[in-house]
Amino acid sequence: MGTPDFAVPTLEALIKSRHEVAAVYTQPDREQGRGKKVVFSPVKECALRHGIPVRQPKGLKKPETVERLRSYEPDVIVVVAYGVILRPPVLASAKYGCINVHASLLPKYRGAAPIQWAILNGEEETGVTIMQMDEGLDTGDILAQKKIAIAGDETGESLFEKLSHLGGPLLLQVLDQAEAGTLCPVKQGDSPTMYAKMLEKEMGEIDFRKSAVEIERWIRGLNSWPSAYTFLNGKMLKIWKAEVTDAGSAHSAPGTVFSADKKSFTVACGDGALRILELQSAGKPRMFSDAFLRGNRIDPGTVLGRREETLFGDPDKKENSR
Repeated sequence: MGTPDFAVPTLEALIKSRHEVAAVYTQPDREQGRGKKVVFSPVKECALRHGIPVRQPKGLKKPETVERLRSYEPDVIVVVAYGVILRPPVLASAKYGCINVHASLLPKYRGAAPIQWAILNGEEETGVTIMQMDEGLDTGDILAQKKIAIAGDETGESLFEKLSHLGGPLLLQVLDQAEAGTLCPVKQGDSPTMYAKMLEKEMGEIDFRKSAVEIERWIRGLNSWPSAYTFLNGKMLKIWKAEVTDAGSAHSAPGTVFSADKKSFTVACGDGALRILELQSAGKPRMFSDAFLRGNRIDPGTVLGRREETLFGDPDKKENSR
């Protein structure tokens, strides 16, 4: 059971193993774009390439849906980013229950976006957890974990790719242990981190009153979606890469460009500054700052952000500012 790109390497690992994938469950097809073209999930595309039966129920609550699942007589149900809450009848449908591949070191970062939040919060390591699912949200017993370091230039996209290939081999080890009766489940404690809530487009807007270190993590963590962005002369400007510096920013208001040359420009933050290295203006491709500056002039004193922020400072205090 899975839906997005993240689940595909685990499915492929199962297909290549000695185990039989009796069926694949994935989210219903979606319509995308102005033409409302029907798009299959990445997991469905993978299953069809390998001739595996695909089921796409809108949910798993109906008795007939559960009975159809049980008709496969599964030994185990592997779940990777399926996007559907599994109720007790489903959890009890297989001999070894439902086993989940989760992209964090549980109990840290339970929830929908653990990969990105690990970067946003400045974690130094993360990994994958193989978990025995229960009725809670990512609260089941831990069956295995694999750790990796988070690189200093790690992005949400690069970490997504690394973790997606980490789960399959670890899962196969767990399945071998389940068959051999040698699993040693470990109960989770309370989570030391906030729930890793789903990302939203609005999260990407940069607040230059925050520290340069925090904003730089935000830029990396939200790459490639929803991406970090600000505004230049009223038009959206996505920031894809930046580096932290503190030279010369002490006397500039947050969001102000205080240094610019042919190669890049530097913006003051609440603490420190950011040298912008890669960006994208509306309707244009991503490019390095030197290429952008050949066609766009940014002078010292330019203020990035929404117009009301430029004029009045904190948008929550407009009335006092006037």
